Amino acid sequence: MSSEKKRRERRNHPPEFKAETVRLVREGARSVGQLSEELGLADSLIRGWVRQAEVDASKGSTSAMTTTEKEELARLRREVKVLRVEREILKRAATFFAKEST
Repeated sequence: MSSEKKRRERRNHPPEFKAETVRLVREGARSVGQLSEELGLADSLIRGWVRQAEVDASKGSTSAMTTTEKEELARLRREVKVLRVEREILKRAATFFAKEST
């Protein structure tokens, strides 16, 4: 066996799946452990979904970001990355044309 830890492939779960899982936990239909075993997911993942659902419903920590805020932050970070690349291109173009005109 290799000394490297086996990395799990990151899976994306649809919002409906997460919502149904959270509903089952909240209603007490199944425990986090039971769902974890049935769905093949880590306990911590399901607990995180439950915690995020509480934040989204304004019942969680006031310092935690809602899902909408997290999505907006990710979008803004991508936009900043693009703008930085564009700015760098414009700087290089300005330098190039400044040299050409002298």
